[in-house]
Amino acid sequence: MILETERLYLREMNQHDFKSLCRILQDEETMEKMTKEAKQWLFRKNFMIIFWKI
Repeated sequence: MILETERLYLREMNQHDFKSLCRILQDEETMEKMTKEAKQWLFRKNFMIIFWKI
């Protein structure tokens, strides 16, 4: 699913997002401000990407 506005473009993650996702997950300030639900969702997606890449 893709959602697009003048200033925003949202799409599902894919294997090409892996490096960017790693940078996000390693940023302490970003992770501190994320909700518990957002972190859980990201970690589920992250593991799915890792398994898919291997």
